[in-house]
Amino acid sequence: MNWLTSIPLDADAVRPVEFDPSMRAAASIVIVTDAWHPQVNGVVRTLATTCEVLRGWGHRVTVISSDDYVTLPAPTYPEIRLALTAPGAVGRRLARIAPQAVHIATEGPLGLAARAYCLRRGVPFTTAYHTQFPDYLARRTGLPANLFWRYIRWFHRPAETVMVATETIRAELRAQGLTRLAHWSRGVDLGCFSPHAPPPPEYKQAEGPILLYVGRVAVEKNIEAFLACPYPGTKVVVGDGPARAALEAKFPDALFLGKKSGVELAGCYAGADVFVFPSRTDTFGLVMIEALACGTPVAAFPVAGPLDILTDRVGAMAEELARAIDAARYCDRSDCAAYAASFSWEEATRQFLAGLVPLTRSASEPDIAMEPEWKAYSM
Repeated sequence: MNWLTSIPLDADAVRPVEFDPSMRAAASIVIVTDAWHPQVNGVVRTLATTCEVLRGWGHRVTVISSDDYVTLPAPTYPEIRLALTAPGAVGRRLARIAPQAVHIATEGPLGLAARAYCLRRGVPFTTAYHTQFPDYLARRTGLPANLFWRYIRWFHRPAETVMVATETIRAELRAQGLTRLAHWSRGVDLGCFSPHAPPPPEYKQAEGPILLYVGRVAVEKNIEAFLACPYPGTKVVVGDGPARAALEAKFPDALFLGKKSGVELAGCYAGADVFVFPSRTDTFGLVMIEALACGTPVAAFPVAGPLDILTDRVGAMAEELARAIDAARYCDRSDCAAYAASFSWEEATRQFLAGLVPLTRSASEPDIAMEPEWKAYSM
């Protein structure tokens, strides 16, 4: 078992009534998320896989997502759709479902609507911190990250528990005054991601070593630091996003393969010499353990995510990315695959269940006073 899976609830976290994944006591669970298909990112893969495992165990899982509502493209990122809902629509749906547990996965419009309903009706709920939104928005707007941390603190403070994927993020949230924390790690599909996956045909003509990035092609992913790195070989980018056209124009020698999934994606990992993870704003980095499962070592900056996942046997970290890449090439690929096998979606889903807080009060009880609007909240 990976050491990350043993981190307990923080002392301030509510002690939940444990759900039974053995199907002797199936639970009705609602997950509210602004991130869902057709978006392709770690949050969506995590939520979708968690739902699949929960349903396989017999739990009744309802996902309230942007699929259910009219949407508009997010400013500066049209690939992400933001839901438009009538006042009270999300709350009425929650009341109809009457779940045993409510989990609010994201801080967007749907998450806000679910949060408001739960606070009005005295319904306990949990949240998760999937994305370093303060840093993400600071990069996109040029405004200081502290400004956005105010919103994050306001949003998550009423949650019974906030689920986090790594100890580094856990410490960061504690420093922000969010102390009711529970651990929720990630897994990897070992049936798909394997060292034996066939590499893409584009690799045959590529000059080695092959250095790979997989993920959204967006400014917050810091891909330019990878593409500008003065390390010989062929740099490959798998994924799509708003920064792709500009990066293709600026780095014509790089190989952009677009979106890949399943065995094709596994082959991109398995055929690469090093997987390069240049992001400084991720909370975990699911793509890193996918790469490791395919036997490919990881090079990264020493920041949240890599610091919690990588060891000297499976990757390297340095502020100079070229040094990290060079060191990672000495890692044993069989060690990488063996290490990734310790990340189980089943174990991660058990952690999710353990972090949920079942309803202790009926949503039909009289309303309680709502929390003030976040912009007026005392920080």
